[in-house]
Amino acid sequence: MFKIKTKSSAKKRFRIRPGGCIKRGQAFKRHILTKKSTKVKRQLRGLVSVHKSNIASVRAMMPNS
Repeated sequence: MFKIKTKSSAKKRFRIRPGGCIKRGQAFKRHILTKKSTKVKRQLRGLVSVHKSNIASVRAMMPNS
């Protein structure tokens, strides 16, 4: 049998925590930041959890983690 590979794009975007929670970075903070308020940019910092409806597809992309 062959080994199942992890999707390279998924391993760059997601982190699986020891408890099983999957973390992701926030969207909408890479460019066009001049029209966004300071409050919005501050709230986009940090990591957030992947929604429960998307957890199965993320786990399918990362079978070895």
